[in-house]
Amino acid sequence: MLIVCWSVKGGSGTTVVAAALSVHFAESHRDGALAVDVGGDLAAALGVAPPGETGLGDWLAADESVGGLALARLAFSVTAGLDLLARGRDPDPMSPRWAVAAEALADDPRAVVVDAGTGNPPATLAAVADHSLLVLRPCYLALRRATELTGRATGVVVVDEPGRVLRRRDVEDVTGLPVVAEVPVDPAIARAVDAGLLACRMPSTLGRALRAVA
Repeated sequence: MLIVCWSVKGGSGTTVVAAALSVHFAESHRDGALAVDVGGDLAAALGVAPPGETGLGDWLAADESVGGLALARLAFSVTAGLDLLARGRDPDPMSPRWAVAAEALADDPRAVVVDAGTGNPPATLAAVADHSLLVLRPCYLALRRATELTGRATGVVVVDEPGRVLRRRDVEDVTGLPVVAEVPVDPAIARAVDAGLLACRMPSTLGRALRAVA
């Protein structure tokens, strides 16, 4: 299974959603999970530091002799059942090697969750993903931008802030996509991320909200 999480604006909660999904699959999927950090913040959200400077961006910049198996070997263990492929150097979104990376990730027996950051994910990656999840907060600016970028999404994860006028139905009407989960803005989630405890102590509100996606 390959799930790609992305957003149209920074600060939407994409990294927390991707981190939480990867932790869930590490505990529930037979073969564990692989988290892939394209955006650059996934390691911090999971409370770990990559053991080296080499990651996905470095693999994308390598020549064709470096195949998909080498990509898998760059991942390191976060917790039991959960590995992380770090970002490394800034990944080139136009690299032709994304096609090879997408094939390798799609063929991985683990549940693979990609934090693709902001903007449309690479087309070859989105094309092979089982789910492409647009993560957004229900604000006018995010929805306005989403109308231009949702072509590769299969569903929306809404980060629900108190006091917002726009609701689930508004998001679905504007994007033309189903809302597959609503994650509440919860201080417990922020504390878990800030303390680096998300990988070992996920707040119950976050786990329940993403259960339908998983």
